[in-house]
Amino acid sequence: MSRRLAAYALCLESGRVLLARHRSGNWTLPGGGVEAGEDPFDAVTRELAEETGLVGAVERLLGVDSRLIPSAERTDPSRGDHQNIGVFYEVRVSSGQLRPEANGDTTASVWVPLSEVGGLRRSSLVDVGLALVRNRPASGHVPPVPVDGRLLHH
Repeated sequence: MSRRLAAYALCLESGRVLLARHRSGNWTLPGGGVEAGEDPFDAVTRELAEETGLVGAVERLLGVDSRLIPSAERTDPSRGDHQNIGVFYEVRVSSGQLRPEANGDTTASVWVPLSEVGGLRRSSLVDVGLALVRNRPASGHVPPVPVDGRLLHH
């Protein structure tokens, strides 16, 4: 089984959330893999800048999500099961201009009204992040988000 540690930014502004469009066409939160020796706290603002062109500051830790993606639900089932451990932060954007990621997987980043998120084909990470910011559980954990239809693992 493979495993990945990632950090994700939940950026809210005027009733909108910042989403990044992956090259697959699915929407997700800005964020990504924590590099060897890197603190997730630093990774989230690095990933935000790389993927969106925006500079942000962490305001608070929202929580941690761990999900197992069975091999049968992966793009390449021969790669086996995969565990994604995501650290979610509330991040305030302070400057920058939205742009696609240079030589990366993010083709666009946009501010989406919260009322429109449910209609998007998106990663379950979006719903986990929104549940964490909405409920602010003391445990930093929300129930698993069921994946089907418009809601995907990636």
